[in-house]
This record gives sequence, C-alpha cells and structure tokens, in this order.
Amino acid sequence: MAITDWPATERPREKLTQRGPEALTDAELLAIFLRTGVPGRSAVDLAAELLDRFGGLRALLAADQAEFCAAPGLGEAKFVQLRAVTEMTRRFLAETLVREGAIESASAARDYLTARLRDRSREVFAALFLDTRHRVLAFEELFAGTIDGATVHARELVRRALQHNAAAVIVAHNHPSGVAEPSAADADLTRRLRSALELVDVRLLDHFVIGDGAVVSFAERGEL
Repeated sequence: MAITDWPATERPREKLTQRGPEALTDAELLAIFLRTGVPGRSAVDLAAELLDRFGGLRALLAADQAEFCAAPGLGEAKFVQLRAVTEMTRRFLAETLVREGAIESASAARDYLTARLRDRSREVFAALFLDTRHRVLAFEELFAGTIDGATVHARELVRRALQHNAAAVIVAHNHPSGVAEPSAADADLTRRLRSALELVDVRLLDHFVIGDGAVVSFAERGEL
C-alpha cells in the first residue's frame, strides 16, 4: 500500500507536523528523507530495509560512499544530501555549544565532542581552547593513532594553547572499541596534561573519553 493510501495521522510527514519529530520511528524519519520508495515498497518499507541492512541509523550515516550507493533506493545524490545533513547537525551542535559567547554547559561541550569523535575508526585526541570567559577560541584535532591508541604530546597541547592565547582547555579522545572506561594510561595522560598546562597558567577543565554511546568525564569523577 502506498503511503498516500495510509490514514493521514499515520503518514510520516503529517505525523511529524502534528506530533513532532520525536514521535517518529527511525524508519519514518528516514522515509521523509528518502521521499519515495521503489516499485512494490513504500518509502517506509525501504527505510526499514535499509536500517536492517546497515544495522541502524548511526551505521547508515557513517557508511562510506561505495557502500551507501550500492544499497537499493540510494545513490550519489542521496549520499551527498545525507552528508550535508550530518554536517549541518555537527555545526548546529557547535553553535549550541556557545550562547552569548560562552560555553553554556558541560553537556553542550560533551555533545559537540561526541558528535565529532564518536564514529572515528582511529583514536583521535582533540581539544577545545577557551578564553577567560570560557568562550570557544578554537577546536582542533591534535593527534590521531591506530585503533589501539594515539601518542599525545603535552608540549604540543601547551604550544597550541599559547598560540590561541587560551585560558582554559577541554580535551577529549575516542575509544574505537566502544568502551568509554578510561585506562590507566588515560588517567596518567590527564595528570601530565594538567601539570603541563598549569606551568603556563592554563586550566584543564575536563577530559572526556568517548565510547559507543557512553562518555566518561574526568571532572565529574573528581579526578581533575
């Protein structure tokens, strides 16, 4: 049955308009993006099949171009559109990170850094550089390693903090394994970075370890 033959209250677009996007399933949201199905399958049916094929919405969004375009009902145009939507989401999070020029909350920083790092296949170490009012001066990915870890040099973080004239820094790195629990090496790194930054009068506000869904904050654990 075509979506146009469904009751108006069950059609994804009408449902979103009347009840809000949070009322829709992943398949219904994806169906709105797809707009049309394929012969014999509605957009919602196709969306459900794609989610099953890729293993969920997150995996679909993270698929490379060849894998994405090989799926039925998709192609280069849809790949480009979805990449644009994903990038707009990241930029939205970047804007919500700052309100009236200053970081509004630790959760905003956590959300932004998670969006930037969670789906990376290699371990990446990044930093947010802040001024005295905790306004964001810059975001930088400083180090990248294999799936087993990244070599982080405290002197490079200090150098970049001084170049940005930063008063405070928030750092983060991802665990491609998906397990966010910090290792002993992560704890040692946090202490080394804090000590190095203190020498130039820059505060380390937090170190986030980003896993698959979970995020651990050293500050929240009282380890900073």
